[in-house]
Amino acid sequence: MANGSRHATAVTVGTLVLLGALASCGTGSGAADPSPRPSASAGRPAGESPHSAVPSDAAGSTNDRSPTSAGHTDRPASRCRTAELSAAVGRMDPGAGQRNFPVVLTNVSSRTCTLYGHPGAAFVDAAGERLGRDPERVPGDPATVTLRPGASAWAGLRYASPGVSGARTATPAALLVTPPDERDPLKVPWRAGAVPVSGNASSVFLTALQPGTGP
Repeated sequence: MANGSRHATAVTVGTLVLLGALASCGTGSGAADPSPRPSASAGRPAGESPHSAVPSDAAGSTNDRSPTSAGHTDRPASRCRTAELSAAVGRMDPGAGQRNFPVVLTNVSSRTCTLYGHPGAAFVDAAGERLGRDPERVPGDPATVTLRPGASAWAGLRYASPGVSGARTATPAALLVTPPDERDPLKVPWRAGAVPVSGNASSVFLTALQPGTGP
């Protein structure tokens, strides 16, 4: 009987120790939360970052704001429209058998806008008919030119002197200048005499826009 009592006591103590260990696993600072928590990516398409969705200012617009030094944001200037510009042809700069002119676009609006690339250009007679081919674009690395109100950008217009090249010439009444990415031209009276329109060395060249009014 003594042996049976000791055996029963040992079983009871072992059972109590096991129950105590199980109870301690579910309590304390390391306790497991029995209720599942949703993942941080729940409801988000696969591969999308939590920060990839940037709110826009209005429906259909993009968030194109950029920080300023004051910590505020300001919308970048959009491109200059034809109605916001005036055009002029500067004084001829003669070269070695060439004629060079700055074609100048000036911001006459009250806002800041930008120009990028080559303007369009065409010589026309008094009736508005084109004379010769349109100028060829000179390859290069165009850069965005930001024009505050009253500021200017220029592109170089050049061609071989007809007296040297022997090309057939005509005298334009005007030069039509079209700002980059626009359709409507600006009409500038042409007062520099004859230009090459056909024959040898009759090509006219035009560079990309850069800040200022010319060399």
